[in-house]
Amino acid sequence: MKLIIQIPCLNERDNLPQTLADLPKAIPGIDVIETLVIDDGSTDGTADLAESLGVNHIIRFTQNRGLAAGFFAGITTALQLGADIVVNTDADNQYRGENVEKLVRPIIDRTADIVIGCRPIKEIPEFSLVKKFLQGLGSSVVSRVAGVKIPDTTSGFRAYSREALFRLQVVSRFSYTLETILQAGIDKIPMTWVDVSVNPKTRSSRLFKNSAHYIWLQMNTIVRTFVSYRPLWTFFWIGLLFEIVAMFFLGRFITTYILTGNSNRHMQSMQLMGAVATIGVLFWLFGFLADIISSNRKMIANNSYMIKQLLAEKVLNSPLIYRSGKIRNPSTGNEHAGNEHAQDSANPESGNSPAGASDGNAGGGSDDVHTPKAHDSF
Repeated sequence: MKLIIQIPCLNERDNLPQTLADLPKAIPGIDVIETLVIDDGSTDGTADLAESLGVNHIIRFTQNRGLAAGFFAGITTALQLGADIVVNTDADNQYRGENVEKLVRPIIDRTADIVIGCRPIKEIPEFSLVKKFLQGLGSSVVSRVAGVKIPDTTSGFRAYSREALFRLQVVSRFSYTLETILQAGIDKIPMTWVDVSVNPKTRSSRLFKNSAHYIWLQMNTIVRTFVSYRPLWTFFWIGLLFEIVAMFFLGRFITTYILTGNSNRHMQSMQLMGAVATIGVLFWLFGFLADIISSNRKMIANNSYMIKQLLAEKVLNSPLIYRSGKIRNPSTGNEHAGNEHAQDSANPESGNSPAGASDGNAGGGSDDVHTPKAHDSF
């Protein structure tokens, strides 16, 4: 079984050495452990340092794309590299490497496909009372929506099985943390959590400016994800609220008519009732349309699942590992010119196709995937 530990980085030259040093070198039940660094447009030489520290694989973005894009690029590359389990951890050494074994154990034992490392939020001295409250409230909301209790839904310290990564889709530009939990809960992907310890804080968060900005981004992610996966339920309840308000105005008019016998009084109530009731019906219609669109999303997700499997298996079984500059045959160590392979891949009879042409690049052909033996564009 192969484990790849991926580390998204943005100007983490000072923290990366300790983070890498703390990672386990061997875990019972795991045959191979490799590291993958995603350099999200760093300007301090993070990628070069990672290479000198012996990181097995490096993805380099030419500009900053955000945590979600880095996560997606990492897991896609890890799948193509044959990972059975992928662990995501932060480069600032917030999470202790000794907890990786605890994190992957449920997947090794086949009791879960996703494992969240939950921090002791109430015991972290760097967190203010307001942040602790918001963390608890947010985790409660996400857990209720997902149908699975997770005490720390914003934790970036996680383990994913190969099967889970094939099924998950990352759409948000902000962060993958809430989105993947909501998807897993709604799609019934086996998920659990374990307690993990943390190291002292080394820097401030770069994901949000302040608490208000953090709440807005998280709520936006929750609402968008839930509407995407439960559109009929969502629009039904919104429409029902409008219908209840419409019934209030109708009841006000009927009560006045019974008491006074004058139907001309409170005609505004009837007008408001008609307007509000119409809005409620429109929300129900939106719900039906969104549910039909959601069915298409499910079919697209199924197709994506199969495509990811086919691409990953194609890369693993290919005799040549493609890099735009050179192609290295992993069995012989021989290298060939990249343009030679490009000509072969253009010929449908050759049967060759570059692994780098897949979606593992996560949105850009100008990014690099580095290994100690190949430093060429992916």
